[in-house]
Amino acid sequence: MAEKKSAPVKQEEKTDMVFTKKNYQLYSIAIAIVLIGFILMIGTTGDIYDTRRTLIAPMVVLFGFGFGIYAILKD
Repeated sequence: MAEKKSAPVKQEEKTDMVFTKKNYQLYSIAIAIVLIGFILMIGTTGDIYDTRRTLIAPMVVLFGFGFGIYAILKD
């Protein structure tokens, strides 16, 4: 009895994305934290040596950059 040959099945190549949805969400949060830090640096008072502008805002920005690195490296 002759065997039927089936048509060759095309295998679809599935490419995995480098970053997942969670990475993009975390990175969006990091960008928002950095923006909040820069907004705090702007300030509304005339005192250029205000604690918020010279200490707190740069710490918030650095935290945002660190969180961005974490968001990129997260599996």
